[in-house]
Amino acid sequence: MDKENTIKLFEDNRVRVLWDEKHEKWYFSIVDVIGVLTDQSTKRGATFYWSKLKQRLKEEGSELLTNCQQLKMVSEDGKKRMTDIADTEQLLRLIQSIPSPKAEPFKSWLARVGSERIDETADPELAIDRALETYLKKGYSRNWINQRLKTIEVRKELTDEWEKRGVTDKRDFAILTDEITQTWSGKTTRQYKKIKGLKKENLRDNMTNVELVLNMLAEVTTTDISRQDEPETMEQHKKVAQRGGSVAKVACAV
Repeated sequence: MDKENTIKLFEDNRVRVLWDEKHEKWYFSIVDVIGVLTDQSTKRGATFYWSKLKQRLKEEGSELLTNCQQLKMVSEDGKKRMTDIADTEQLLRLIQSIPSPKAEPFKSWLARVGSERIDETADPELAIDRALETYLKKGYSRNWINQRLKTIEVRKELTDEWEKRGVTDKRDFAILTDEITQTWSGKTTRQYKKIKGLKKENLRDNMTNVELVLNMLAEVTTTDISRQDEPETMEQHKKVAQRGGSVAKVACAV
């Protein structure tokens, strides 16, 4: 695992985290988070609390413990020791099990987000409105936002086409996306994100108007070629993706 050691401030307390570049995930020290949320004065107290919580979760039949992992993290004595860690999803699930006033804001936020997602399932237009509002709050121009929303539509048409042709695994989606991106830009998606200094952030959210247009051109062309050629194997899909990316590459050189 290619990790980046980082210390995050969590309400003025130090929470150890690790960045997994391969899977593009943050991992948090469970003991550190528990220590913050339950106001434990020592690591020993937080460790004891986590031990008791694990026992309760086990009795409740929670799958959280099965999915949690251990990784080496730098401890207070400066040595690396195996530490229970959780990714963001696991951490939020864990927080729901902690009866603490400091955990309540997280629980309220999770309930609100869950309610919004249910509403958006019934009325997808709400998701578009929410995206527009989010981009405006982040300071994007309306021209850029219009381009970005168009890329979402184009991307959906492409993934629908892939699924229609038998490509359903997200890993295969990522492989084909890399073929498109690398062909027109000379960089894989991961390399592109690294150049822009991104981790979990969406690459398209950090593209310029020109980059968005070129990427859309590549994906639209890939969709059209796929509909015409009707590829059946992954190798055939890769060749179609490369042809789609090539069209954008030519446009980029003009």
